[in-house]
Amino acid sequence: MNFLPLAIVAALLHAYIGTRVLPGLAGFPTVQLWMAGGLVLSALLMPLGLMAHRVAKSSLADGLSWIGLLLMGLFSSLLVLTLLRDAALLGLWLVDGLAPGWLPLASLRAASAQAVPVLGLLATLLGFLNARRTAAVVRVDVPIQGLPAAWQGFTVAQISDIHVGPTIKQGYLRRIVDKVNALEADMVAVTGDLVDGRVSQLAAHVAPLAGLRSRHGTFFVTGNHEYYSGAHAWIDELRRLGLTVLLNQHVVIRQPGAAGEGGMPLVLAGVTDYGAGHFDVAHRSDPEAALKGAPPDAVRLLLAHQPRSAAAAARAGFDLQLSGHTHGGQFFPWNLFVRLQQPYTAGLHKLQNLWVYTSRGTGYWGPPKRFGAPSEITHLRLVAA
Repeated sequence: MNFLPLAIVAALLHAYIGTRVLPGLAGFPTVQLWMAGGLVLSALLMPLGLMAHRVAKSSLADGLSWIGLLLMGLFSSLLVLTLLRDAALLGLWLVDGLAPGWLPLASLRAASAQAVPVLGLLATLLGFLNARRTAAVVRVDVPIQGLPAAWQGFTVAQISDIHVGPTIKQGYLRRIVDKVNALEADMVAVTGDLVDGRVSQLAAHVAPLAGLRSRHGTFFVTGNHEYYSGAHAWIDELRRLGLTVLLNQHVVIRQPGAAGEGGMPLVLAGVTDYGAGHFDVAHRSDPEAALKGAPPDAVRLLLAHQPRSAAAAARAGFDLQLSGHTHGGQFFPWNLFVRLQQPYTAGLHKLQNLWVYTSRGTGYWGPPKRFGAPSEITHLRLVAA
């Protein structure tokens, strides 16, 4: 979107908040003045922050992005709270119509108007703290039918949706890498949306990924944001850092002691993003192609950025799919809308014979804000069903 349409939409939505909430703050003129000024600044700076990397040099663009994205997080909460307040006041007005004078509508309007900025600021502050902390480890056991003893307890450390970019830099990613390494997992899976920006801008900030350590290595699949950021250049860069990038491909992993080389292997496959074909026809996501030439008798694990790859993965005969993309909704109320696009929002689910684990993501996108959907580093363990 160009700057002017974005600025017009932002101005109209900020004006809606102002016209609905500010009159209710008449009894608190200082708060009313501060909120009015804040809405004007937000309407101006939020669109500028979103477009910063198109109009400014790197250091200035990052500063503008920080301001704009923080304001976007606050604006989002204010808008939702204003809509909820209007819906509640409408309901109260209808009740009052049935029993005039029974409800103190004037007092309720004033109290609810005061609650909007207070709750908005509180949600934004808590969301900021949750977003900027290093993701917690979430441990998940996945029961696999007929799992051979050699694969009992095999562990995968999954990270997803970090979104290295305007507000997530090298230090943030290094803390994630250190926490993953402490898990001493058998393998590491990075399930897409690693970056928001070009290799020329972010290569140094992604470099800590070269320090990931596990028994069988680190494997990566593309997310939709890689295609917004120059996927081919990022694929080359990640391979240079030592990651194995799976583009509708697989690798075969064998456990030492699994009845020699003839023991049941683990096939680890990875597909390109569900919508990658819109950017490059050669990158059309295809779980069946990812299994081409794989041993037929194997434990089958798929890395797929979006949960909606699950239907094709189930048809292809995978045992487990690891995905991300949803961020668990990132913050209320957007978690309520994820199911309109994706079959799963977060956690472990089953589709026919396929287990699907959807990570809430290890970083965040856009506003540095997580509220009700904490970030995670997932430590998955295969166990016999």
